Amino acid sequence: MQRRHFLQVSSAATLAASLPSRAQSYPSRVIRLVVPFPPGGPVDGFARLYAEALGKQLGQAVVIDNKGGASGAIGSLYVKGSAPDGYTLLFATASTHALYNLTEPKPRYSAADDFEYVAVLGGAPVALAVAPSMPKTLKTVVIAAKRNPGKYNYGSPGSGTLMHVATERFKQLTGAPIAHIPYKGTGPAMQDLMGGAIEIAVGTLGVMLPLHRSGRMHIVGVATAQRLPMAPDIPTVAESGDLAAPFEAMLWNVLAVPRNTPPEVKKALADATRAVMGTPAMVASLAEQGIFADLHIGDAAAGAYVKAEAAKWQPVIANLGDAIER
Repeated sequence: MQRRHFLQVSSAATLAASLPSRAQSYPSRVIRLVVPFPPGGPVDGFARLYAEALGKQLGQAVVIDNKGGASGAIGSLYVKGSAPDGYTLLFATASTHALYNLTEPKPRYSAADDFEYVAVLGGAPVALAVAPSMPKTLKTVVIAAKRNPGKYNYGSPGSGTLMHVATERFKQLTGAPIAHIPYKGTGPAMQDLMGGAIEIAVGTLGVMLPLHRSGRMHIVGVATAQRLPMAPDIPTVAESGDLAAPFEAMLWNVLAVPRNTPPEVKKALADATRAVMGTPAMVASLAEQGIFADLHIGDAAAGAYVKAEAAKWQPVIANLGDAIER
């Protein structure tokens, strides 16, 4: 009996030793990073830089899966319904995880209850651009729109996105009668602006800057408190629109995972994220896209950041009323 007991214990110990822990084995296969917007936009560009660096740090490929639509809700819902094992991640944004539950009358997910957060990574300032034939300041755009009600339209990446909310806030402050046309991402809106289908588009500075410098569009304002060193010739929205107070809007990004993802998996992702986001090469690559690194690592810190951003925009959205109907 003693010998059989010894053999059972010995066999169990050998088996346990031969099986690596979940933390040691993660990741053992390809990781999917879901981007809830189409290719070519600011979120996609940031995600691709991050995914490549993250994959090298983890020693496993991280592939991009664009699932655009419904202003980011389709991709978010996909990740919400995925297994909480660390192999399906969400490159979430201010639009999907601070504004969605404030602007959607019948939300299909809760940013607070259905997701956990690995890290806030940083973001890009919102910018407004016009077609080359349009006035070159926001103040003159507003004047032209008031003289020609119903003539001007602006395109955004979708209803309820940060770009939409920020532009409606600007309209409220200035009284500009400019109609909203929602698109499925920043890229299609930029294409229609350059093609003449719309007169104004809202996106992020990094995506618009090359087009601005080539003359295919003109950025009339960036939503920051001060002009940026990377584009000192471009005025702030407050300057260009002759506003009394600073006008700020930043499209930040956060790495989110489904609720109940194992703590050791989140830690592995957080540690890898801290390593890749802190390198000078990553900071420089992001800066080239007009993106600023701003790390808040761990579920508590990142979750607090997301919650604070939602609280900041809640009174703005409440004040806009029907203008933000989806």
